[in-house]
Amino acid sequence: MSHRRPTGMPPAHGLLVRAALGAFPLTPAVALALILTACSTAPDGSGQQPSGPTGAASRGEFSVPVLTVGTGQPTTTATLTPTALPPPTPPPIPPPTPALTLPGGGTTVFPDRRLVGFSGYPGAPALGRLGVGNLDERGADITALAGEYAAGRRPLPVFELIATVVHSRPGADGLYRTRIDEGVVRRHLEAARRHGAILLLNIQPGRAAFLDEVKHWEPWLREPDVGLALDPEWAVTAGQVPGKVFGRTTGAELDAIAAYVAGIVAPNRLPEKVMVYHQLSRSIVREPSGLQPHPGVTLVVSVDGIGSRAQKAATWRSIVAETPDHVHKGFKLFYDEDAQIGPLMTPAEVLALTPQPEYVLYE
Repeated sequence: MSHRRPTGMPPAHGLLVRAALGAFPLTPAVALALILTACSTAPDGSGQQPSGPTGAASRGEFSVPVLTVGTGQPTTTATLTPTALPPPTPPPIPPPTPALTLPGGGTTVFPDRRLVGFSGYPGAPALGRLGVGNLDERGADITALAGEYAAGRRPLPVFELIATVVHSRPGADGLYRTRIDEGVVRRHLEAARRHGAILLLNIQPGRAAFLDEVKHWEPWLREPDVGLALDPEWAVTAGQVPGKVFGRTTGAELDAIAAYVAGIVAPNRLPEKVMVYHQLSRSIVREPSGLQPHPGVTLVVSVDGIGSRAQKAATWRSIVAETPDHVHKGFKLFYDEDAQIGPLMTPAEVLALTPQPEYVLYE
C-alpha cells in the first residue's frame, strides 16, 4: 500500500505520517528529531522560513496531521509548540590575576610602614654605605637599623642604588652621566629580596632629562619591589657642569615623572611604587606645588641637609613647610659629612622631628 505525502506537507511531516502508519518504529528519540526538523522547515518544503513573524509562525508553532492508523487519512490536525532549548552555558570567567605585593605582603606602603635604608654605588665608599663591602652584610645592617626606627610601624628596608651616576666630564654623548651595568642592578635586587627590602634606582641625570633616564630603567620598574629616587641637585642644563653648580627641578617635572610611573603600575597590577626625590635646599625644587598625587605612586621628599643637628633640623622645617601635604616626608643622614660637624643624630632624635620622618636614609 502506498502512502503519499499530502500536497504541501514538508518532508519531516511526511515521515511523521509514515511512522504513524507503522512504516518504521517511532521511538521517543526519533519523534523528537522529526519534530525539531519540522520546526525548522517551511510549510512549502523549501527549507526557507517565511519572512517576518506572523500568526502561529511568530510563536514558533506548526501543525501536523493526526492520522487514524489503518486508514492513512488525516482526521484532524494538532498544533505543537516546540520547547525552546536552553542557551549554551558560557565558559566560566577566570578570576583576575592577583596583584603582586610588597616585601612582607600588602600593596600599600604608608601609613603602617617606615622605610629605612642605605644609598650607594658599588666600590665607591664616598657615595654611600651601600657600596661598601658585602651586600648581604649591608642588608643585615639595614635590617638591624630599621628595627630601631619601628616606633609602632613595620620597618621596610631599602637599598637605594645609584643606577644613573653623574660625572664631572661630558662623556661621548655630552650628558655627564653613565648608567650602571644591568647585572649590578640584578645583584642588588636579588640581595634586597633576600633581606625583605625594596630597591630604589637613584638617578643623577647630569644633562640628560630625568624622564629619559626613567624610561631607560622601565623594565626594572615593572618589578613589584623596585622604585625610584631622583637626585635633582645633579640635574643641570646645557652649559652647566655638575659639581660646579647645583642642579634643580620643578614640581611640574616631578609630576610628569610620577604620571609616567603611575602608567607602569596600573596595567601591571603592581603594588604602590615608591618615588623619592632628594632635596638639599629649597632652591633645588622650584614650585613644588606642581607635583600632584597619582594613584599607585607613593611620593616621598628626602630632606638632605648637611650639618649639625640644629642645621639639619632647620633645613627640615624650611623644606617641609613648602612641600605638598600628599608628599611623605623623609630625612637623610651622612655618616661622614654629618660626623665632621657634630655627632650623628640618633634614631630617637630623628623620630622627634615634626612631622615624624617616614623614610630615613643613610649615606
